Amino acid sequence: MSDYKTIKVEKGKNGWGGPLYLTPDDKKKYVISVTGGGIHPVAEKIAELSGATVVDAFKNPVEKEDTLVAVIDCGGTARCGTYPRLNIPTINVKVMSPSGPLSKFITEKIFASGVTVDDVYLTDGIEVISEKTEQEDETKEIKTKEDIKENDIPVSKNPFMRVIDAVGKAAGTFMNIMNQAGRDTIDTTLKNIIPFMAFVATLIGIINYTGIGDYIAKVLVPLSGNLTGLIIISIITALPFLSPMLAPGAVIGAVIGTLIGNEIAAGNLDLSIALPALFAINAQVGTDFIPVGLTLGEAKPETISVAAPSILFSRAITGPLAVVIAYFMSFLIQ
Repeated sequence: MSDYKTIKVEKGKNGWGGPLYLTPDDKKKYVISVTGGGIHPVAEKIAELSGATVVDAFKNPVEKEDTLVAVIDCGGTARCGTYPRLNIPTINVKVMSPSGPLSKFITEKIFASGVTVDDVYLTDGIEVISEKTEQEDETKEIKTKEDIKENDIPVSKNPFMRVIDAVGKAAGTFMNIMNQAGRDTIDTTLKNIIPFMAFVATLIGIINYTGIGDYIAKVLVPLSGNLTGLIIISIITALPFLSPMLAPGAVIGAVIGTLIGNEIAAGNLDLSIALPALFAINAQVGTDFIPVGLTLGEAKPETISVAAPSILFSRAITGPLAVVIAYFMSFLIQ
């Protein structure tokens, strides 16, 4: 039996969640790093201290049943909630709080953000026992409440009243679903859409006030102002070894898109450039999510190991082709 040890992972400065207590065993012995640029130092330290095995999930996917913890670098959209949804402890090296469409799965018991190598260290068994006891007490309390609710439900023997009860329950369930959908919509709008709008507005303001846009535009306009330049941009952003590092947070696409949009609004670029430019700056989108999406779809590790590089290389071909197609289609929508 391997010499496994328990480690404690705390949230970093300005981070959220945790602490997480991780103890590998012969089944759950893999620390997966789902970050651009290979295995992250945080994942390496977790494996080093605990005795687990660290792997780059982009190259060597692991079954969720064998995963001890996932180390990610998500800005707060998809990956941050994907692994918690699978009940896999998740460590985000970026600072963030619960957000995204899967935010309801992100809890302090299973998630910690802003984590650095200094937030990972060995711990004794006392803290772990205390933590497990608290979790067991919470579970018992929840089950007790559920049992009480089930026992308190009156059972009507009258067929007519049973129909009334069924209609009432169905109406109540429908209203609850619609009400919850409304809450989720407002929550997503407040936590994701509005902050992104504020970011873009701030970016435009900085660009206009400082005049930095004029300097950057001088570099970008020769590329973004013609079909050849846009194809070059798409090739660069879709490079298999570069695209997973450009994709997180969609920052590159947002910055270049804002600049191109400003130039089109100012009349420096023709409107026909807008559509092909959209495809040119987004050739890398989603490339960091490939292993996560395949895992979420319960694909086998062998499938993930083949699919991830295949999709990355295909983007290098489909990216430029999309720009060319969009360029000619843009003449039909003017």
